[in-house]
Amino acid sequence: MATNPYQSSSHGSHHDEPEKAQVTLTLDERRRAALEEIDNAPFSWFHVKVGLVASVGFFTDAYDIFAINIAATMLGYVYGHTGNQLNTNQSLGVKVATPVGNLVGQLLFGWLADLVGRKRMYGVELMVMIIATFGQALAGQAPAVNVLGVIIVWRFIMGVGIGGDYPMSAIISSEFAATRSRGRLMTAVFAAQGWGQFTAALIGIIVVQAYKSEILNSPFPCVVPVDYAWRLLIGLGCIPGVVALYFRLTIPETPRFTMDVERNVAQATEDITNVFNENNVTDVNAVAQIVAAPAATRADFAAYFSKWKNLKVLIGTSYSWFALDIAFYGLGLNSSIILTAINFGSPTGDKTTSLYVYQNLYNICVGNLILSVAGLIPGYWVSFLFIDSWGRKPIQLMGFIVLTILFIIMGFAYNALDATTSSRNAFVFLYCLTNFFQNFGPNTTTFVIPGEAFPTRYRSTGYGISAATGKLGAVISQVGFAQLINIGGTNKFVPHIMEILALFMLTGVFSTLLIPETKQRSLEDISNEDQEGYITEVPKPTRS
Repeated sequence: MATNPYQSSSHGSHHDEPEKAQVTLTLDERRRAALEEIDNAPFSWFHVKVGLVASVGFFTDAYDIFAINIAATMLGYVYGHTGNQLNTNQSLGVKVATPVGNLVGQLLFGWLADLVGRKRMYGVELMVMIIATFGQALAGQAPAVNVLGVIIVWRFIMGVGIGGDYPMSAIISSEFAATRSRGRLMTAVFAAQGWGQFTAALIGIIVVQAYKSEILNSPFPCVVPVDYAWRLLIGLGCIPGVVALYFRLTIPETPRFTMDVERNVAQATEDITNVFNENNVTDVNAVAQIVAAPAATRADFAAYFSKWKNLKVLIGTSYSWFALDIAFYGLGLNSSIILTAINFGSPTGDKTTSLYVYQNLYNICVGNLILSVAGLIPGYWVSFLFIDSWGRKPIQLMGFIVLTILFIIMGFAYNALDATTSSRNAFVFLYCLTNFFQNFGPNTTTFVIPGEAFPTRYRSTGYGISAATGKLGAVISQVGFAQLINIGGTNKFVPHIMEILALFMLTGVFSTLLIPETKQRSLEDISNEDQEGYITEVPKPTRS
């Protein structure tokens, strides 16, 4: 009968001590060797697959946030009772429901992914997104139910799914990535946001063009064709999710979670071999070797984050994201002014004709398409080029400093910039530059750093806390600015909002100083925990 070398015999415990120490040592070494294998793995098809599967969530997220800006105008024509547009609170409700859902989803899924595993939760958040997107597209009016209320509820639920995608996709791509290209893999995942915004505007144009003759031939406010249009625009957002669902459900558990949280080194080393050799067969008979490693408990969480060197990282990542999101969403308030400047604003002429409806919807879509190409997409890819060589911290610092300057100019010179045609062109340039330095700056780095900065057992929770703090900024920005923007007259408060954003960008410079540089370092090194003897002893096996 073959004996298991990792089982201690039931007698002669004195002789077992050196043997037990030897086993622990070899397992500890095996853990470090396994981690090294992931960190030094050559870039492979598996990395591409992880990147693509993780990107889908961000694509859908951005598609949706962008699509609702277009759809809100459409909903105004169909369901707006005053002046064929949604009133301030209706518009705010429809737009802010998703970020509030995000906040809940980021905290909830962030915590769950550390509790039960990345694999078990990956795909669940996508199902929530798919069902809620579908639900929105089928929302209807009834005597007891207001259609906008139904849309807001579905948008909140969809927000929970999208929020869950943030920690899940970031952590899975960071834990599978090799050290030298981790920043680029995570940035490529995040850059899908740019394409999501682009696609939303593109689908908007296609849908509006498809219904052009129906819109022009139906009596103002063209309720029937516009109702079709917004439902298609929102509903098509679930297609990429459906495509990615199978791949999400079949992605393997990250070896880091298997080792450090499930504490099964043998399984993790086997998984690594399978993953990087494209051999997805799991040996069900593999002996589960459970080892002792730091466990995620409330006491341990408090002990870890009570150390300033760890807490300052969480404060740095959270506040930086908060400051950035206030500006990221606040800047969107200017898009109507910008669109007017590039001749894609509200069309001139009689507002109560079918032609006006068509032109207005078309202009919104085309204008947003131009803005996404000009300002948003290039920034992501410049980050992609520099994030692993230049580093996360310099990009974030530079971004916040440049944004402070740009917002000061846009705020204090606002009225001068809005005066003539040539000065409006300068404003458009500044606006695109601001978008560029958000993405080649803190928008990308605040996504990447929290996915690297915490130990495996708290990585997802820490990420969720950082992301949710950011979304809190988005909610404050949307709710607060909606109340402030018209103080003193329509859009009269916008220059002061720009000045407020400059102040937030300046505070972001200081919160960045709390964050460690994470480029070219292993996740274990960044976690501020000693890796020697990380695994302590093998518990005695339980007898079956």
